[in-house]
Amino acid sequence: MNETEQIIRTEYSDLMQKSYIDYAMSVIVARALPDVRDGLKPVQRRTLYDMYELGTRYDKPYRKCARIVGDTMGKYHPHGDSSIYGALVVLAQDFKMGIPLVDGHGNFGSIEGDGAAAMRYTEARLQKITQEAYLADLDKDVVDFGPNFDETEKEPLVLPVKVPNLLVNGAEGIAVGMATSIPTHNLGEVIEGVKAYMKNPDINTEQMMKYIPGPDFPTGGIVVNKDELVKIYSTGTGKIKIRGKVEIEQGKGGKDKIIITEIPYTMIGANIGKFLNDVYNLVETRKTTDITDISNQSSKEGIRIVIELKRGADPEKLCNLLYKKTRLEDTFGVNMLAVAEGKPETMGLVPIIRHHVNFQYQLATRKYNTLLTKELEKKEVQEGLIKACDVIDLIIEILRGSRNVKEAKACLVTGDTGNIKFKSEKSRRQAAKLSFTERQASAILEMRLYKLIGLEIEALMKEHEETLKHIAEYEKILGDRGVMAKVIIKELDAIKKAYAMPRKTLIENGKEIVLEEPEMEEMDVVFLMDRFGYARTIDVTTYERNKEAADGENKYVITCKNTDKIGIFTNEGQMHLLKVTDLPYGKFRDKGQPIDNISNYDSSRETVIFVASLEQMKNEKMIFATKTGMLKLVAGEEFHVSKRTTAATKLNDNDQVIRIAFYEEGEHVIMQSQKGMFLRIEADTIPEKKKGAVGVRGIRLGTEDLLEEVHFLLPGESKTVKLKGKDLELNRLKVGNRDTKGVKHT
Repeated sequence: MNETEQIIRTEYSDLMQKSYIDYAMSVIVARALPDVRDGLKPVQRRTLYDMYELGTRYDKPYRKCARIVGDTMGKYHPHGDSSIYGALVVLAQDFKMGIPLVDGHGNFGSIEGDGAAAMRYTEARLQKITQEAYLADLDKDVVDFGPNFDETEKEPLVLPVKVPNLLVNGAEGIAVGMATSIPTHNLGEVIEGVKAYMKNPDINTEQMMKYIPGPDFPTGGIVVNKDELVKIYSTGTGKIKIRGKVEIEQGKGGKDKIIITEIPYTMIGANIGKFLNDVYNLVETRKTTDITDISNQSSKEGIRIVIELKRGADPEKLCNLLYKKTRLEDTFGVNMLAVAEGKPETMGLVPIIRHHVNFQYQLATRKYNTLLTKELEKKEVQEGLIKACDVIDLIIEILRGSRNVKEAKACLVTGDTGNIKFKSEKSRRQAAKLSFTERQASAILEMRLYKLIGLEIEALMKEHEETLKHIAEYEKILGDRGVMAKVIIKELDAIKKAYAMPRKTLIENGKEIVLEEPEMEEMDVVFLMDRFGYARTIDVTTYERNKEAADGENKYVITCKNTDKIGIFTNEGQMHLLKVTDLPYGKFRDKGQPIDNISNYDSSRETVIFVASLEQMKNEKMIFATKTGMLKLVAGEEFHVSKRTTAATKLNDNDQVIRIAFYEEGEHVIMQSQKGMFLRIEADTIPEKKKGAVGVRGIRLGTEDLLEEVHFLLPGESKTVKLKGKDLELNRLKVGNRDTKGVKHT
């Protein structure tokens, strides 16, 4: 072993835990979550800074996105180019951002979910607001810079953003173990909220909401749970209900049209297509017969989805159906999580603004300290030049008598006249009294002769007066927080005047949608479910025509009423209910829908072992058998419940249900264990229990043996099972007693 090498012995689980926590924090802080100060994720910050560095200003020509992405990836963001381009595209989309920060040229995608063109085709540059409110003052040492990934460049750790971008543009991101979802807000309202906080730092959420009444989505729409917003903005979490904006257009001959002009923010992208399909399905499943046509007439001018109605249809009733059964009314899950002081934190409205205002004071302090330092340096030089003009003849004599610049500078700074030739002793004595600073001496030595012209000297004096004014102004700002607040507010007012837009989203307390379901005509249907969990219903006639194929292709085939419910029993002892009306009804060859989507069943951890309709269970008894050999009879009426999921039986630890079947009088139950033990008992010996009971022992199993299968035999019936390649006739097994070991067969 090399002397420099060390083997450190450590617990593997501890090492994995530490490594995972490190990875999680890296994703949270360095990738997925925005910083509360500038409201930007690292990829967005780096992309904007790179565009600033490349000089892609709003008044300069567009640059290829491929160049911007490549430069960002090479200098600051060592991740995939698609993630950088994806972030750049979103920054340019006016239907996703409250205020787009990038001016895109070319195909940057559409509200309907069309993707942007490849980065080699598209071009971009910064928006004017991005330069003025997000990137201004970077040259004034207002934020800290840190090394990039390979320490060849410096990048800002945060951008000097002057508006609360976290609220204005919102945020969406999935980290490890946490996610953020912040809605967009109106720029003008948010600025008023910031001003209100600066005037009264003790402002509460309710008072703040007089200025920021709620979200303002770029797609408009209507927020309908106004009264719940105070709680959402206090805690930073909750659900905002949004509806699309609907207009009723009178058509010819009494045929009205429903025009959707604004959609919920959650519908943008592929969900517009899904909405059209959902409306089509309402017609297909005969939930409504009033719609004759639907068309998407949206364009660059805005959203326009037209639903044409039958003569005499009730548009208001139909709108209620759309709100209830489609995403025309949807919820926006709010989780205002951001990185604050290096840690992820869920914040309400006021804390976000507090962090922003504190950041603004930090920016202003650093900015005016930098400006003050520059003005003090200018003052020093100006005073040196003014003083030099008064003794210019002496300075010329010093310069002519010096052998090099070093000697001349030493004389100007310290009065050292040792090596300089003067015309008179008087000049030497005067020169010895000189005491310019290093900076002043350098400025004098670099001064051009034309600066001695009278007008130039006057200009220098005026410039000096201006410098003194600036110094006084900056010192006043730095010395008084109230003055600094006025300066910040003045800048905010200028941004509001230039860029604020009218509110798009309406906020109100909407009426709860009450949907009067039409009386359904009761009829028999056939429920079909294949082994993959896809279920559907077809009419009885269609089933009879395709009986052989239906029985062969499906695991469960049940005739039931369309008003019935289906119970899905699983090995975990759960029963999941689903309404027959929630299942697709149609053609025999239709695929159906996964039961995961329409019930609480989870195929990743449960297995379906029995399916029956509530009507079937009504007057029946059911036999339950578990892998540890427990048996019980349960009355089917026990499962007539309203809950979507209910415990069908109680299970001991590490037990599972392996068989459920309807009980038939006089039948025998044959239990088969994994180790080849068989026990035949009369079903009548199994006691009837409640669904919440464990049951009784059916077979006494040996160590590490479990029940594998349960068979049922009716009087006179013969059945065989394969056991190690041989047939075993079950009706030849002797009838035994419950709770015995049974007989071994090999």
